[in-house]
Amino acid sequence: MNHFTKHIAGLTVAAFATFGLASQAKAVEVQEVVSDGGIRAWLIEDHLNPLMTMDIAFTGAGAATDADGKLGLSNMVSGLIDEGAGEMDSQTFRGEMENRSISLSFDAGRDDFAGSLVTLTRERDTAIDLLRLALSEPRFDDEAIERIRAQIVSGLKSAENDPGDIASRTFFKSIFGDHPYARPVSGNFDTVASLNANDFRGFVRHAFAKDNLIIGVAGDITADELGPLLDEAFGSLPDHADLPAIADVTPKFGAMDVVKQDIPQSQAIWGQKGIKRTDPDFYAAYVMNYILGGGGFASRLTEEVREKRGLAYGVYSYLADLDHAEMMMGGVATRNDAIGQSLSLISTEWTKMKDSGVSQEELDNAKSYLTGAFPLRFTSLGNLSGMLVGMQKEDLGMDFLDRRNSLVDAVTLDDVNRVAGELMDPANVTVTVVGKPEGDLAF
Repeated sequence: MNHFTKHIAGLTVAAFATFGLASQAKAVEVQEVVSDGGIRAWLIEDHLNPLMTMDIAFTGAGAATDADGKLGLSNMVSGLIDEGAGEMDSQTFRGEMENRSISLSFDAGRDDFAGSLVTLTRERDTAIDLLRLALSEPRFDDEAIERIRAQIVSGLKSAENDPGDIASRTFFKSIFGDHPYARPVSGNFDTVASLNANDFRGFVRHAFAKDNLIIGVAGDITADELGPLLDEAFGSLPDHADLPAIADVTPKFGAMDVVKQDIPQSQAIWGQKGIKRTDPDFYAAYVMNYILGGGGFASRLTEEVREKRGLAYGVYSYLADLDHAEMMMGGVATRNDAIGQSLSLISTEWTKMKDSGVSQEELDNAKSYLTGAFPLRFTSLGNLSGMLVGMQKEDLGMDFLDRRNSLVDAVTLDDVNRVAGELMDPANVTVTVVGKPEGDLAF
């Protein structure tokens, strides 16, 4: 999962958590900054340390847009655009970052192309110029291309035998069929081998634009200081992206797929229909999932599978919201002779949640944690700037940090149990198991 996707898929984590800062320190305020050139960004000022973070996302520019014969294009670009730009080759460009303690990285997910910049205040102008060069004047030199290609090929070779990677690829292919979401973000050996500098330049030309750009900034910078830097970094981008449209898709659930691998443990992932982030019932579903499998040691799945029976070290569930599909997913890894029992227990809890819902005590404990201790873990500037990007993409509003607590507190027992009855669908769950499972498998 790439950097931006972690913030988006995890807006259920990062954004829900970071609201706590607003209640702890009135100085936390989200501002919208509009540069003279019309570039927009959301900003949280924090002048405690001489540090600034900036997260960006080019929406709709992820791996789902890769052409059939160019799978892995967006991913390979994410590894190349900070490998030399403008008049600086790779060694010079990266040396400049290292000498000035600047961190610049990029990632491609299924939906978006993301970037992250971290810089000391005194190096801010240089950092912004390096970001500008990477986005507008990447070199794509032969040496860098072949080095990054070799790294990707090495990763593909490792993924061929990695149970988690195999499970993920099989699962997404099963539920998405011919939709672009079914294709691996990193591509395959043939397509990665065929990609060239012209492909990379074409991607940059079509994918990086002002109209699909989202920016979040946090740290030691004022709104007045940020405006000119936005024009410097992004002012030379084209006004409009030129990307293929990706269709909405309804995942097909209900299959049991087993990929045999001679390993001592079986790894399983599963999924069913999900809920849109914009659905009025999202918060009820989020609290419900926390009780079921999202709450770590506080969750029912951990209690039944790990604590009572010691079948697995970890088991979990979560809500996954892609731009064009929604899912509720989970995972577990355990001994080959225990995977059947583990899945049976998980299925039982899935059904129990649908039929019986949760208790008032469970709801009170979940809400207390989600509005209390949990937010304290998310206090870094990087989380803040990434969360600001997620808030904009999900159209949560600038006041989300102030409203989030009340939205969770407003969830009632009737809400959770009604949503559990409507959302949970144990009869239509796709399960992918990789390993050498013993006995019958069912969900």
